[in-house]
Amino acid sequence: MSDPNGLIQPGHAPPDFTLPATPAGDPVGPGQFRGRPVVLAFYPADWSPVCGDQMSLYQSAAPVFAQYDAVVLGVSVDGIWSHRAFAESRGIEFPLLADFEPKGEVARAYGAYQPQGEAARALVVLDPAGVVTWSHLSPPDVNPGADGIFDALDKLAAERKVTTG
Repeated sequence: MSDPNGLIQPGHAPPDFTLPATPAGDPVGPGQFRGRPVVLAFYPADWSPVCGDQMSLYQSAAPVFAQYDAVVLGVSVDGIWSHRAFAESRGIEFPLLADFEPKGEVARAYGAYQPQGEAARALVVLDPAGVVTWSHLSPPDVNPGADGIFDALDKLAAERKVTTG
């Protein structure tokens, strides 16, 4: 299910969840998007330089994610008010989910929680059925970018073409 670092691995159906999300605090989770690829972008904290750059990159790549019909969900242990201010300051329109209480419960379930009390910088791509198709754990101070995500989405698109003919 997970690698030695604990991150959930491809081929596994992770637990579904909902968490309060920007902009209104309504519960959002990957199960709401069955039938579409979902990108879970776990990140340590709002307001850190690397996290800000990473989430801003995903926002700027929104047109590319739309080409794949993919949904991006950012997840950290910060609260909804912090997420809201962070999203407004960075122009982030995709939902940021507050894994705040109990702290890091979802990050723990995905193997993306750090002992210092933050989510790891981890990426998980779920296929339209909700199964992990790709996952990546990045060092906390390294922006993982989007290339790995797009490679995983390309692979999913190719598999869909094969099965639908």
